[in-house]
Amino acid sequence: MRRLLHRTLMVLLCFSCGAASGAVAQELSQRELAELEVWFRRTSERTPGGQWGISIGTMDGRLLWSVSPELELVPASTTKLFTTGFSRTRMGGGARFTTRVVGSGRLDGGSGKWIGTWALELGGDPTLERAGRAGPTLRELARQLAERGVRVLDGPLAVTSRTGPAASRYPTVWSPDYEGQLYAPPVGPVALHENTVSLTFRPGREAGAPPQLVSAYPDGVSRMVRIAATTVGGRGRRLSLRADPDGGWTLRGSIGADRRTAGLSAVAHDPSQLLVATWAAALERAGIRWVNLGGPVMMAPRPAAILAQVASASLDSIATEINRRSVNIGAELMLQWAAGNQLTGPGLLTQHVRQVVGPAARVHLVDGSGLSAFNRMSSRTQMLYLARYPQLPGNQRFPLLLPANGTGTLRRLRGGAMTRGVVHAKTGTLDEVATLAGYLARPDGLLVMSLMYNGRRIGAARAAEWEVFRLLGAEAVDLGVALDTHMGGTSPANDR
Repeated sequence: MRRLLHRTLMVLLCFSCGAASGAVAQELSQRELAELEVWFRRTSERTPGGQWGISIGTMDGRLLWSVSPELELVPASTTKLFTTGFSRTRMGGGARFTTRVVGSGRLDGGSGKWIGTWALELGGDPTLERAGRAGPTLRELARQLAERGVRVLDGPLAVTSRTGPAASRYPTVWSPDYEGQLYAPPVGPVALHENTVSLTFRPGREAGAPPQLVSAYPDGVSRMVRIAATTVGGRGRRLSLRADPDGGWTLRGSIGADRRTAGLSAVAHDPSQLLVATWAAALERAGIRWVNLGGPVMMAPRPAAILAQVASASLDSIATEINRRSVNIGAELMLQWAAGNQLTGPGLLTQHVRQVVGPAARVHLVDGSGLSAFNRMSSRTQMLYLARYPQLPGNQRFPLLLPANGTGTLRRLRGGAMTRGVVHAKTGTLDEVATLAGYLARPDGLLVMSLMYNGRRIGAARAAEWEVFRLLGAEAVDLGVALDTHMGGTSPANDR
């Protein structure tokens, strides 16, 4: 592997020289440079046959140490960093996803029946109908309709969207091998519970009896589940959910009579049918009768009154969770929302990175989550973006939207001298990809780091990446405090 060691300082374009000048880590010491050399020799032996791209720099874009910084590699989920920045640039950190019931007509005061057209207007909110986490619900939409006096809705469910066709599909740029996995559900405006379902079963009363469904989320999904499994002796569990052509599932296999419960999750392979079931359950709970139900019927947006509306938390709050948990559907929905439709997002995202980085950018992105193996980016491009984006007005606290060490996907980067909060970064992992990019706060400023590995030894590569942060973070300080000291600015909105 061709190696480029940069000990001289490379002065690059800076968006806000006044802010950046205080945020520069003065230098890597001779001891640190020597330790990095030793680290890479050892790491190369542990990851034979793989490719490395590494860039360690400062907030003014100076490259302090690197390995093949211009080599374009697969970035995996570190792509979410750029989706976050693009979405904030287009929408603002305080923007919110909305889900609405819209209609054109009138309410019959005697019967409570809505006379006219009505539809669900979906915004692709990744927090809609989430179990165990805060977020808007279809039940709240139905409650608002009931408060208006609606008692009867007639006709099939019409679905519309402000970002193109109201349909969710498996992205063509994702590997077919991922389809059906919980981390790779269909993507599009029709999104609830991250387009997955969670079910809990318990054994039947005796051997040979079918298991019983005791909980199902989202509400209403129980109507879509068929049980063809059997209770057997013992505590064993051999259960699986088979996707059915009508959008539902069949439970197959066996569960031991001595077992208390068994939980299963599955991808909503037809999110539109899940939407119908959940909406029907929400209306029923609100005391609204839905007659001639059916659907969904996709329709183009048209002028209509807002009959009910729920909204998500702020974009910054959602982005923080998406980065912490590395939620692929969440990143894709942020990109579609910010781009304004389902088709142009990747091209606009690539253009955004080039605008922030400048002529040095080496990047081509085909999705917003990084799940596609067709994405390409150099480590220097990552480093320059992370250095320059916070210099743009209103983005000084952007680093805090990334997970802190010891939390989320960085939960293993903890212990020793590295207390929580000294690193904010994002990991990326695919079958032959291990990447890590983000910020390390030190007393003299911030280091910006991009570590990219493409090859078969991803376990060894990930461990080596943690080593670099620990090596350079012996005297690390809280990143939030460092931002206040070196860059100023206010915290991004993080309300829930």
